[in-house]
Parts: sequence; structure tokens; C-alpha cells
Amino acid sequence: MGRVRLADVAERVGVSTKTVSNVVNGTGWVSDPVRAEVEAAIAELGYRPNLAARQLRSGSSGLLGLSVPNLGEPYFAEFASEFVSAAQRRGLTVLVTQTKGERPVELAMLESDNLPALDGLVLSPLALTPEDVQGRRSTVPLVLIGEHGEALASDNVAHVGPDNAAAAEAATRYLLERGRRRIAVVGLQSQIADTATVRFEGYKRGLRQAAIDLDPQLLVEVERFNRAEGSRAIEELMARGVAFDGVFCFNDSLAFGALFTLGVHDLAVPEDVLVVGFDSIDEGRYTIPPLPSVDSGVARSSDLILDLLAGPREQICGRITVPFELVER
Repeated sequence: MGRVRLADVAERVGVSTKTVSNVVNGTGWVSDPVRAEVEAAIAELGYRPNLAARQLRSGSSGLLGLSVPNLGEPYFAEFASEFVSAAQRRGLTVLVTQTKGERPVELAMLESDNLPALDGLVLSPLALTPEDVQGRRSTVPLVLIGEHGEALASDNVAHVGPDNAAAAEAATRYLLERGRRRIAVVGLQSQIADTATVRFEGYKRGLRQAAIDLDPQLLVEVERFNRAEGSRAIEELMARGVAFDGVFCFNDSLAFGALFTLGVHDLAVPEDVLVVGFDSIDEGRYTIPPLPSVDSGVARSSDLILDLLAGPREQICGRITVPFELVER
């Protein structure tokens, strides 16, 4: 049998092709019993919508792109899951890919090279520069996410997410309010331009407000935002022989590694060292003790991004903030 058509589904159920089209596209009114019959026939016959034809008719493919650095990292996996679910509720399909933070891959995604027609692209960059983004040729609507994406936002390019500096300041203040004065910071990345500088600014603001001098010995750089680097960062602090009673990690995966190595060295959490993370991923509920962390508003961001992509293109610009909160658990 060749490609199954709307007419084939309509004939199987005994309804018009318009009725089947309404079910497929979520338009018009169809009674629940008829809808169920049509959906059963679609499944039985293996009908698949012709996306190219749909785009010609409506000017929309119903496809969105989501590109993140690493789907193996829990935050990006949770963001992708939430975004895909939010898109599905609107009848949209999301193509998800990862870049590993590699510049050539990010550039290809920025230009939507070798991708089908997209109604919008959501990109979390690590290696792109402002010149890359401003010189973009692709006309696919673009929304940036992530801390580095925030630094790339402009009057022509949108970023959706929390105010990273304010959120980092809140995390630092959380530690200070609990009597911590020697607060290490884990997550600096001088090898990647502009990355992790916004949260560092928030950390420094928090210290200044408490009249505490910045101690370079408490700053630890990482190559990746993962558990291994969080663990190595604590080992580095211990090797320096520097005293610390608090740790602010720039994401939760770094914090999980930090918690592990603090335990290896018999340092009690939170009695000896209090650790705070960023992103409030679900796994943080089940560490011992549970990890306090900044909730960066993934669900709110997903809906806001979809609203932007569905609206006038001229509104897809600038830094668009979503509320954050520090979850104490």
C-alpha cells in the first residue's frame, strides 16, 4: 500500500476528509466518539501528516528545534523534557540535538544548516560570540537560553531565563545569612569566553554587600559543569589548604560532585560546609542532605518561549526574564 492519505482514513471511518483533517490539526469541532474512531483508524492505517504540504497551506511546519550542550547532563535533560511536553500540548513537534559546546556545531545550528523547515530555534550556546549571532543569516526565529546566551542577547536577539546575576547573588546571600563567611565558588570557566561570568558577578555582589573581600584562593575553575569537575574542585580546595565553610556551585551537577568529595573527606554537610547549587533539578531532592538550589523557572521559560515563537517576530528580542527562587528543601 502506498502513502496513506486523509481520504483513506475518512473512507475507513465513513466521515469526510474535513473531519479527519480537523482531528489531525486540532481544528474545528469533532464529537468525542468520532474523534476516537478517527484516531483509531489513523493508528491502524499508519497515517502520517505530510509536513511539506501542511507548511505550504499554513506557512508553518509545526516543527521547532532545541539545541543544548549535553543531553547527558540532568538540567538539559529536564529542560528538554519540559519544553517538548509544553510544545506537544500546543500540537508542535520538537527536534532535539546536542552540541557538546563545540563551536562548529553551534554555528551550524545557529544557521539551521541541514535541518528541515523550522518555525523556531531554541539554542543554549557555549562557544558562540556576539559577532556570530549578529551576523546570522538564517531567518528562523531564534531564542537563546542559558547563562552564556544571556550575554549574547541584544535588541535583535532574544534570551529567556532568570536574571543570572541576581539569582547568584541570592544564592550567595543564602550562605551569608547562615553564618558562612568563607564561601568558595565552583564553576568559573576562563577558557570559554563570557561563560559563567554573570553568576560570578552575582557572587561578588553578595560578598560586597556583606563587606567581605574576594579571596582568589576560594575560586575554582572547571572545564565542564558535571559531577567529576565538582568533585575535583573540592579536591583542589583541600590541596590548597584554604579554609571554607560554604560552597556556591554554578549548577547542581557540580554540587553533587562537591557533596561526594566533602563526604570522602569526612566534612559534614551542612554543619562543616554548606553547599548551594543552581537549577534545582529533581535529583537534588534525594541527596543527603537535600541540596538547596536556585530554581531557574524551567516550566515558565518553556511556556514563555513558545508564546514568543507564536507571536510577532519583532517581539523576539532582548533579555526576557522569568522569576527564580531559592529552594531550601
